[in-house]
Amino acid sequence: MIRRSRLANGTRVVSERMPDAHSVTIGFWVGAGSRHEDPAIAGASHFLEHLLFKGTAERSAREIAEAVDAVGGEMNAFTTKEYTAYYVRILDESLDLALDILSDVVWAPAFRPDEVDCERQVILEEIRMHEDTPDELVHSLFAEALFPGQTVGREVLGERDAIVAMTRDEIAGFHHHHYRAGNVVVAAAGNVDHERLVDGIAARFTGGLGDREPRPEAEIRPAGAVRVLHRPTEQAHLMMGMRGLSRHDDRRFALSVLSTALGGGASSRLFQEIRENRGLVYSIYSFVSHYAATGTFGVYAGCQPGKADEVLAIVADQLADIVAKGLTDDEIARGKGQIRGGMVLGMEDAESRMSRLGKSELSYGETMDLDELLGRVDAVTSEAVQEVAAAVLTRPTCLGVVGPFAEHDFDSVIVE
Repeated sequence: MIRRSRLANGTRVVSERMPDAHSVTIGFWVGAGSRHEDPAIAGASHFLEHLLFKGTAERSAREIAEAVDAVGGEMNAFTTKEYTAYYVRILDESLDLALDILSDVVWAPAFRPDEVDCERQVILEEIRMHEDTPDELVHSLFAEALFPGQTVGREVLGERDAIVAMTRDEIAGFHHHHYRAGNVVVAAAGNVDHERLVDGIAARFTGGLGDREPRPEAEIRPAGAVRVLHRPTEQAHLMMGMRGLSRHDDRRFALSVLSTALGGGASSRLFQEIRENRGLVYSIYSFVSHYAATGTFGVYAGCQPGKADEVLAIVADQLADIVAKGLTDDEIARGKGQIRGGMVLGMEDAESRMSRLGKSELSYGETMDLDELLGRVDAVTSEAVQEVAAAVLTRPTCLGVVGPFAEHDFDSVIVE
């Protein structure tokens, strides 16, 4: 049910037909995120995400919102380190409206100076909200420790000073450079005809031809150690981890099984040992993120400030134990089962399917079908898990901390 096409202008189109659905979700995926920004315009990709729905030469922001609301649709966007996505979920009978709006905002934003200045204030408020949310802020600190002074470690929202100073022409220039036909994937899932979709996208194209100029591969420099930010919080927010695997590394499936068994659910090692057995935390989990040429493996925990050292020591002990002994067969089976269930359940709605199509096409140039993905997970062995543990979990450890710490030495938990 998945079909792929490449337009004459270079835009890739991928769709999955769900004939029993009465809706369609369409997304424009652009290969531009915070990792592609120069320091002087840190935050430009996120700024663009906000501005594109502020209006075009043909439509005001209000007219865009009213048109989508009038047919019961939903419209949203998000920015990551490596791509930005704009999408509309709408009744299948309103497909042309969705294509009209998405094509207009992506290819021909107006960048009116007053709207740029207005949205600048909105973004500064979003940054303030992020800084007041310690369980999110600790992710930023951890990334800075893991990738010091590098774009992959930069907060997607951008730097406050850069947002304040960024000009309308700089934002428009970033759009002109990156929002080109060869750097865009259009993904759709639901009750959609592929040929009609392709024809509709081609007919509405008004953007720049070609792809963005290739950038040299970002240098991955040695990790830092500890980043501690004082905040008068009731909890210490801790994030501990190390460099992971790139999205092109076949070992990523074994690492995902490892992470799921370690901290992916209520039966995981960390949840059982630290929350259920000792009552030290309310929230604890592990995660993996994969990027071009690098990745992240991390563990988050929130606890009483006085228990921070104990929690970090237990996490470090569990990581060392997996390196030394691996996971049990039961743990691997549960980890696989949880991943399999998540994959299948994530295919139940059109928005999830559209996201999988867009990310896969943009990142890999192809989309694995569900059976192939499930097969890669099933093929993970205990030996593969222990091998990836030895390769990843022994890398230099970094730590991000947000909490009421004036002077506290966390270096004792860092493994160089």
